[in-house]
Amino acid sequence: MAAALACALAAPLASARAEVSPEAAQTASPRPPGRVESFTPPAPDRVAPTSRGELMNSFAPVVKKAQPAVVNVFASRVERMPANPLFDDPIFRRFFGEGGMPGRNMAQSLGSGVIVDQSGLVVTNNHVIEGMTDVKVALADKREFAAKILLRDPRTDLAVLKLVDGANFPTMELGDSDALEVGDLTLAIGNPFGVGQTVTQGIISALSRTHVGISDYGFFIQTDAAINPGNSGGPLVDMNGRVVGINSAIFSKSGGSVGIGFAIPVNMVKSVIAAAKGGGKQVRRAWMGATLQTLSQEIADGLGLDRPTGALLADVDPKGPSAEAGLKRGDVIISVDGQTADDPEAVGYRLATKPIGGQATLGVLRGGKKIVAQIRLAPAPETPPRDAIRIKGASPFAGATVMNISPAVIEEMSVQGTTNGVVVSEVDDGSYAQQLNLQRGDIILAVNDQKIGTTRDLESVTAGRAYYWKITLARGGQVFTTVIGG
Repeated sequence: MAAALACALAAPLASARAEVSPEAAQTASPRPPGRVESFTPPAPDRVAPTSRGELMNSFAPVVKKAQPAVVNVFASRVERMPANPLFDDPIFRRFFGEGGMPGRNMAQSLGSGVIVDQSGLVVTNNHVIEGMTDVKVALADKREFAAKILLRDPRTDLAVLKLVDGANFPTMELGDSDALEVGDLTLAIGNPFGVGQTVTQGIISALSRTHVGISDYGFFIQTDAAINPGNSGGPLVDMNGRVVGINSAIFSKSGGSVGIGFAIPVNMVKSVIAAAKGGGKQVRRAWMGATLQTLSQEIADGLGLDRPTGALLADVDPKGPSAEAGLKRGDVIISVDGQTADDPEAVGYRLATKPIGGQATLGVLRGGKKIVAQIRLAPAPETPPRDAIRIKGASPFAGATVMNISPAVIEEMSVQGTTNGVVVSEVDDGSYAQQLNLQRGDIILAVNDQKIGTTRDLESVTAGRAYYWKITLARGGQVFTTVIGG
């Protein structure tokens, strides 16, 4: 069987080699006696394949079309170590220089990206440039450009860069990830392990992968095309040379590819690109105003469903779009605009790819009957205003930036478990807050037994000194209380 398959695959190649153009035959036929002439026919121009048979010869035409728009992304930042008066001595500066002084460290990151606009817009993964201040991009033709970060979207693990200077860059067309099917051929292009631009080939091995834990929108394309560290941010390419996904993560116990890679669908990428082109610093997405829950077999049985598919409405905000649409607690969403939604992640993904200002049609099960609901696609309200404040002074919170909690902040920060308190949005390197191990997304509920309702409350409570600090905060839906010395 294997030998037969090998022969079947080799046959088109063999026949292709045996073909001789009419021009070659005409030139080769009238030779003078006793004279031997060599003839090398011109190499034909190679174009994108138009049939499955042509694909058996080579993927080179697809690579030739896509590869110029794939870039390498190099990001770095200087990390300042705790201050030491010795290192501020002019003699040390003379010998080590500002960038090479002891007590400083250069953090670096390496990834890939793809140019999606001739002006120099590059899409990559947020984790490639997260926390970095200096970003450079190298093109396939060896040109290098500095890049500025236009937009970061941690919720999708995507970022958009803009190349500084230059124009008319090579681009790659965006495809349609909803049109993909399991078994479709794909190529992954990137810079694995920093060895240089590399192309690997595989198939779509699964669609709509959820519970992967890569980003808030867990809805991924799975491929067996080899993806390794450094491929992050590079494109997953279809056989028409179009981007269908952004390679983001692998499942591996060794750190290398084992044939299970995950890519962000390009239809999600499109919304991030649109936000960057519109000058936004964040992506505004539709807000349901409801809490969704995964259906278990027991819950499905209790609702009279034959199988546990769909997203259960566990709670509905009385002022949100879901309530306006007539949705109720206990309803089960099974589709969005006619596309099946098997779980909350699928519902979130489908709505996140819809433009703000329109409507979406939800297929809903209620009491064993199917109904249709029209939901308004509106962003989450920012009420109360976030009123971001950077805490100063000598308290354990010094160096932390906090915001008031609103539906918009809950969506942006993925706040879980409570709507009370204030949420930490940023922690300065080397600050007291970092030493306390405060993290982005932590919710401060109380300090020294005083409830924290707003950012001004926290600023007031931490303005002076204290013998001790009793802190209550929530992280990942769990509440912790700790006491540290003042």
